[in-house]
Parts: sequence; structure tokens; C-alpha cells
Amino acid sequence: MHRLAPLALLLALALLGRAEAQPLPPSQVQLNGTLGTRAALLLIDGEPRTVEVGATVNGVKLIALEDGRAVVEYGGRRQSLTLGAAPGRVVSQNAVTPRQIVLSAGPGGHFTTMGAINGHATNFLVDTGATAVAIGQPEADRLGLRYLNGRHVITQTANGLAPAYQIQLASLRIGDVEVRNVEAIVIPGLLGYVLLGNSFLNRFQMRRENDVMTLDLRY
Repeated sequence: MHRLAPLALLLALALLGRAEAQPLPPSQVQLNGTLGTRAALLLIDGEPRTVEVGATVNGVKLIALEDGRAVVEYGGRRQSLTLGAAPGRVVSQNAVTPRQIVLSAGPGGHFTTMGAINGHATNFLVDTGATAVAIGQPEADRLGLRYLNGRHVITQTANGLAPAYQIQLASLRIGDVEVRNVEAIVIPGLLGYVLLGNSFLNRFQMRRENDVMTLDLRY
């Protein structure tokens, strides 16, 4: 039988206690904002923290900030977080691609949500009467969309017919679900939201129960 001397036993117990005291990595990390390219506002397991590039806070290391995304490392993995997207999670390498969006009705019964176009955060409003995703020109400028190179079209607005530009969005993301190559039109004037029209909605099976709308990705 092996025996430990009293001093060795105390040292072993101290090391064991130190090992047990190591904090677990966070299960959820979300990007809530940025301070230029110097730091990010992260929500780590529900706790808001400011993390500078290269620093580690609560087990989360901020690797880089670029184009509205934060590259972080935690739980032994590196992830890219998008402003307005659902929280990043520690998941299996074989995790199934997310295919469902669940929205709750807000004031007036409208369904609004945060998301991103081409990696840039924006606000959406579901509009089943719109043929395509519709973006006001000021918001299109902010998002860096090159709509002037798009196809010139005429669209029907609340104020009558108006010239517009038809373009393809490389990426439209809501929560964990990302859809690529989405048709959109850029119209004159300022819209309070990007209208989430049928060029996006038709990619999903839609159902509504009371104040909850569920979108299941078809393809």
C-alpha cells in the first residue's frame, strides 16, 4: 500500500482543491456592440462585459473585431459572433445546421427582430405583402450595399410608383439561421425597418399560433 507523507498529502489536497476551483467555460456568448476596433460589448452567460482585443474575461478571449463580427475563443473552440445574432454556444462539431426562426409579436401585432445583412446588423419587420426584402436607401448606404449597380425597376409604395434598384443580398441572417442569395429592392426614402418580404419568407414553411410565428427552413 502506498502512503503519502503528511506534507505531501497536504500538498496533494491543496492541488486537488485548486483544480476543482477552476471555473467552467461559459455556455453562451453574444455580441451586443463594439467600441470601434478596440473592444467589444459581450453578453457572457447573461452578464454584460466589456472585453478588449487580446483580453480574456470570464473564460472568453476576444481574438479580433472585423465587419460587425467578433472572433472569440472559449470552451476550447473559436467562434465568430455577429451583432444581432443569437448567442454563440459551445456545441458539438457534428451539430445540425439551425433551420428554425421563432418570433413573438410586438406592439400592434407586428413581428420585428434584429438580424444582419452581409454581416451588418439591422432591424427587420415581417411583411408578407412585400414581394421582396425592401430596404430604404439611407439604410442601404449604412449597410454598404452597392445598389446603384443593381437593376433599375419600378415598385409600388404607399405613396405610389417609385424607382428602385433590384439587388441580391449575399447573406441574410436572423438568429442562428442564415439564408444566402436573397433578392431585395432598395427604394427611396427612410424606412423604420428592413421589410422582410417573400423573397426571404418563401424559403420557409410559416405557421402562426396566437402571437408566435415560426419559420422552418425549406431549403
